[in-house]
Amino acid sequence: MLLAFPTPSSSALEIGPLTIHYYALCIITGVAVAIWLGDKRFRAATPLGAHVVSEVAITAVPAGVIGGRIYHVISSPAAYFGSNGHPIDALKIWEGGLGIWGAISLGFLGAFLRYRSLQKKIELPSFAVFADALAPGIVIAQAIGRFGNWFNEELFGRPLDTWWALDVPARYRPYGYSQFESFHPTFLYEAIWCVSVAAFLIMAGKSWKPGQVFAAYVVAYCAGRFFIELIRIDTANTIAGLRVNVWVSVIVALSALLYCARASKKH
Repeated sequence: MLLAFPTPSSSALEIGPLTIHYYALCIITGVAVAIWLGDKRFRAATPLGAHVVSEVAITAVPAGVIGGRIYHVISSPAAYFGSNGHPIDALKIWEGGLGIWGAISLGFLGAFLRYRSLQKKIELPSFAVFADALAPGIVIAQAIGRFGNWFNEELFGRPLDTWWALDVPARYRPYGYSQFESFHPTFLYEAIWCVSVAAFLIMAGKSWKPGQVFAAYVVAYCAGRFFIELIRIDTANTIAGLRVNVWVSVIVALSALLYCARASKKH
């Protein structure tokens, strides 16, 4: 069978002594797109929005990367602190492993603190308006970042035998799946879902109240992530038989729905 998505033969580009990891390149590209689109949307929301997004990004992006890595390490401790783990590997971000919930949480906090400091210098709208401007770009960045998992041959789903399946070499197949050759390309599912969410937010969110666009982004992303997590087969901690990220998706989505409902009642 001719599969649409063969696994890349290399995860990095060697240029002399310089090594460029495709995973890192995907993350950087996603961040650049998020800043560009967020800046464009925020400038449209306020005449004083020039350079605000880029200034906030100086704090928010590193905070998001650190938060994402912390979440990943905490949720998968055996890989770094188990009997066969190496703690130093926790620093090797280019090998993959950024938990989206940690990235959003710490990145959101960093953005909030930096934005509040800018509000003391210039007259800016509420942080909710700023967050709404960023939401579509953030989810597009997540879509781009998922292709980093493709280059790293990781986080694919259950076995699948169809034309859109992902061909995975034997050395990357999890224990117990060595007899299967193709799997669900969950990276692609999530990328398509994220782009769809971004398009929906841009088209439908123009008349919403401040904060509702970002809340809708969280709810929509969680809904897609819930189902994607159910078909992934990589090792993960579980609670009551479900992956931790499934429970997190439910809790975060319900919280965002509650906020969205409250925001709809505000003038």
